[in-house]
Amino acid sequence: MELSTIIQRLYIERAKLDEMIVSLEALQQSQAAKKRRVKKRRGRTEMGNEERQQVSKRMKEYWASRRKQQ
Repeated sequence: MELSTIIQRLYIERAKLDEMIVSLEALQQSQAAKKRRVKKRRGRTEMGNEERQQVSKRMKEYWASRRKQQ
């Protein structure tokens, strides 16, 4: 075999390896991104100040009416 033919084949192999490396790195990054995702909290949602004040007022009225019934 001629030396130039061997060099050509090695360049082709290098190009294939570079493509494989790029695809594997992309796969690795996508898997890392999946691990970083934060799951949403289940259950109650947080209330803002205005909503908290409304609930507070409503509960005060509720307990005041309960005390009157006794």
